[in-house]
Amino acid sequence: MKIIYLHQYFKTPEEGGAIRSWHLAGALAKAGHQVELITAHNKNIYEVKTINGFHVHYLPVPYKNNFGSFRRILSFIRFAKLAYQKAKEFRDADICYASSTPLTVGLAALKLKENFGMPFLFEVRDLWPEAPIQMGVIKNYFVKRYLYNLEKRIYGQAEKIIALSPGIQEGILKVVHGKEVVMIPNMSDGIFFTSEEKSDTLLTKYGIAKDQFVISYTGSLGKANKLEYFLDIAEESAKNHPLLRFIIAGEGSQTKLLKSLAVLKQSNNIIFIESGGKNLMREILNISDATYTSFDTRLILETNSPNKFFDSLAAGKLTIVNTKGWLKELVEENQCGFYADPLDPSDFIKKLAPFLADKNLLKKYQQNARALADKEFSVEELSKTFIKLLKNS
Repeated sequence: MKIIYLHQYFKTPEEGGAIRSWHLAGALAKAGHQVELITAHNKNIYEVKTINGFHVHYLPVPYKNNFGSFRRILSFIRFAKLAYQKAKEFRDADICYASSTPLTVGLAALKLKENFGMPFLFEVRDLWPEAPIQMGVIKNYFVKRYLYNLEKRIYGQAEKIIALSPGIQEGILKVVHGKEVVMIPNMSDGIFFTSEEKSDTLLTKYGIAKDQFVISYTGSLGKANKLEYFLDIAEESAKNHPLLRFIIAGEGSQTKLLKSLAVLKQSNNIIFIESGGKNLMREILNISDATYTSFDTRLILETNSPNKFFDSLAAGKLTIVNTKGWLKELVEENQCGFYADPLDPSDFIKKLAPFLADKNLLKKYQQNARALADKEFSVEELSKTFIKLLKNS
């Protein structure tokens, strides 16, 4: 098959961030399919590269996490327009696979179907526009109405819809009826991430002592992640747990604020590390005993399927979450982590205490994390499911 793959935020392992599309497009190419992936970058020129066996078309559409709402909207609209113009060059493709967010990527897929009869599948990573509306990012009545109508239109025109979590799947089915909605969650790369002993070299590199218990957060430092909760936990733990160390590795619109808050709190147990590629992620997870997946207390955010969570499982780490959605169910049912109330730092300390006191319990939960990754979220198995889905569409 010849496939057009639309994803505005495509990343490679070297760049870091969400590399789901890198895995899926690579799996398609390995299976013998021709993939033309259309994305954006912050350069002012068009570029095309061959990556992992497929072609990546980089369009000049600047976007940064700290953009205001207006600049973000302009970026979304520009990408949809330019993506369609580039996709027209491959109008003989068999199918289009469009991955959101943003929702507006679906505009290009709609035009390909309307003008060339090209069927498309639509992947929903976050529920738009509900997520930005609940976060207070989109307030204008007419913009909300337009986006809700666009959401319904895209879902209705898609051959199939791919959801990344049960909550997202349920949200889609509330909008459109009689449509096949398949859940293919984010994936755990059990080959790249391994559950191994801490490296003495890496401990030295990051200034961590062997007897210290390390809890890390990796990924976006945005408003939705509400890492103030993590800072509150670090402040609370400093009172009675001097051997706890907290790592925040990433970047985003809240980076400066979080660093300023850490200084105000006089938190000497927090280490900030700038964002990097997957190799940096592997280093951070190697020296970590546990990870923290953080989101604001908005119901819509309980539906998320964050990459960092699945990387934690693959690396065999005690996986701690602060949302009550499906992630909480996963860690509790599989005994590989726990949920901690983000509004009560003492709840985190109380639930962590057994793992600090009993190394065997910690090891058991870490092994369970890796087992869950291999059983339910293997990148190889989910890629096969994805390819089969496209073939049957």
